[in-house]
Amino acid sequence: MATAFSSDGADALRRELGPGLGPAPPARRDLEDFYEMGRAAAFVQSGGFRKVALQFPDELLADAAAVAARMEAATGAEMYVLGDTTYGSCCVDEVAAAHAGAGAVLHYGPACLSPCGKLPVLHIFGRQPLDIGRCVEAFQELYPDRQSHVVVLSDVIYSHAMSELEQQLCPEYPNVVFSRVVCENPSGPTPPGEVRQFGRQFLVQAPGGLQDCAMFYVGAEGLALTSFMLTWNCCPFSSFNPTTGCGRHETLNVNRALMRRLYLVERIRDAQVVGILVGTLGVEGYLAVLQHLRKLLHRSGKRSYTLAVGKPNPAKLANFLEVDIFVLVACAQNSLLDSSEFYRPVVTPYELELACNPARKWTGNYLTDFRDLLPGACAHIELPPAVPEAEVIPDVSLITGEMRAAHLCDPLTPQLPPSTTLACRDQTRALVEISPAASFLESRSWRGLEQQLGQTPVSKAVQGRRGIAIAYEDEGHEQ
Repeated sequence: MATAFSSDGADALRRELGPGLGPAPPARRDLEDFYEMGRAAAFVQSGGFRKVALQFPDELLADAAAVAARMEAATGAEMYVLGDTTYGSCCVDEVAAAHAGAGAVLHYGPACLSPCGKLPVLHIFGRQPLDIGRCVEAFQELYPDRQSHVVVLSDVIYSHAMSELEQQLCPEYPNVVFSRVVCENPSGPTPPGEVRQFGRQFLVQAPGGLQDCAMFYVGAEGLALTSFMLTWNCCPFSSFNPTTGCGRHETLNVNRALMRRLYLVERIRDAQVVGILVGTLGVEGYLAVLQHLRKLLHRSGKRSYTLAVGKPNPAKLANFLEVDIFVLVACAQNSLLDSSEFYRPVVTPYELELACNPARKWTGNYLTDFRDLLPGACAHIELPPAVPEAEVIPDVSLITGEMRAAHLCDPLTPQLPPSTTLACRDQTRALVEISPAASFLESRSWRGLEQQLGQTPVSKAVQGRRGIAIAYEDEGHEQ
């Protein structure tokens, strides 16, 4: 467990720079086509933007300087490259763009397509090559029945090739439906039979609805595919990996993954202090969901702390030992964080709703987009009235076996024991509120450096070591 929180740094010193784990960068001669320079320049000129932020994922940063120079020459606007994103690279980093005073953002590479509320955004996914012939062969091997009802999904970096793939498959497969990538948030009511999720839009034509359809995904294994499989867990999935050229039926045990998530729901019910991790400042509605989660936790008698730590990792979250569990407010693709190496579990807003809202029951549909939980959304469920103390039904934790309160308390009277809420501050009997974090700090044997004024003897300053930590100048003389 110690290696999860710290290391000697030797791996970082020996690491070689390379293209990374993502798609390989394109050749220099393909920059115009790969990054769609003409469409990007038209977007900047039509909007009259004088400062534009260019956001690249790590695997495409090698081309950032060349792209910025060509865009400045084509548009006359100033281009600012965002070298490091505040959160996930799939989300538009409006915070970093605002630091440069940019009026718009050009987002390159894979994207979660979460709607933004502040700056105009143009998504340029990058035209990664796709072997259409091999993809068609893999599809035919996976679905030998020509009457199969299949919905074709794809990673956004292969969306440019979906029209050609559709022309190859639809004559032989009349019941195949291709999803369409939608970068803008669609307005108006959703027509019957149409699905709008994850920036995709498609019409279900199967007699029994979506549950009678299979899903075929074009792209590598990753967070996008995992989110699709958990959300549409009633559909069998298959995929084609363009990098390896192999198609397969997805063997991920979705039920096992759901069992793990439902176990975390039980952990939330046992928790008393919950940390709300702000994992995005660019997705529309993040402030509303923060307020919604605080209200839900308050009504459930739990304390909450809102934390902005950037990209969460085990070392950062281990500093908050008083927190029993964390809930991550992020985009739909980054919400499912694998917290197996974390000191405390990290859950999604939907799992928090399952644990703290008695009116929400498990229906088999898993939600990864927090905007679906907000008032007015398709999956919003109002909190039921508070239950009087005398009518509380006892509940037993399935993890600890202890009794716990499983009801909503009155918002005006938080469900906290008076002994832990108020304490005497001095001999005048003045009362002061003690938070769980302060109480936890008081119980620790070491609480940081103390001044101890008047107790520490004064000593003269002495000359310290010189050099770098790996080899100080006087180390050789000591030996």
